[in-house]
Amino acid sequence: MNFRVVAEIISSLDMSMGSGFSNDNQKNLSEWDKLLIQVGNNRDRSAFKALYEHFTPRLKSFLLRIGSDDSTAEEVCQESMIMVWRKAETFNPESAGASTWIFTIARNKRIDKLRKDRRPLPDFNDPSFYKKPIDKSDDILQRVEEEKKIKKALKNLPPEQAKLILSAYYDEKSHRKIADETNLPLGTVKSRIRLAINRLRTQLEESEGY
Repeated sequence: MNFRVVAEIISSLDMSMGSGFSNDNQKNLSEWDKLLIQVGNNRDRSAFKALYEHFTPRLKSFLLRIGSDDSTAEEVCQESMIMVWRKAETFNPESAGASTWIFTIARNKRIDKLRKDRRPLPDFNDPSFYKKPIDKSDDILQRVEEEKKIKKALKNLPPEQAKLILSAYYDEKSHRKIADETNLPLGTVKSRIRLAINRLRTQLEESEGY
């Protein structure tokens, strides 16, 4: 986790947003409440850095405790802190403290990621991958042609991505088994397979003139 990485991402975001929470109402606020309000009011980078350095290790520990793997925890932490920067002007300390507000963002980001990861992966035998519908009378010939197209597309993928696709779909290995065999985090295996599938889909569509 690197503050500079997040700082580079947020540098392109709108710097003109401000919080509607008045300075007159800042009595009895925690240090983190005040820093978050500074970010919301003034896009204060030093205040954000202090929040980042305090909360990211705590968010990661929290995510690991509730079942996230290391790679997923890192990704969710970074996305959560970017969201903190973007949404700081909506923070209302009268509704919740900074800690509760930030941890809620992380919890919601984790739920979003779980939902996304559980979406079914595409079926390469699905006719929607191809421009023309499969004629049942020529089913075998059509499958042979499809197989050729897929193998050709696989050759154009980076070798490590092609190997992951072959392991997952041709050897029918689980993502966990692939992670164990490649010594990669489970989250990394899943994200690389998704990336490979997207590239493979693009090549198949291009080969059909989409």
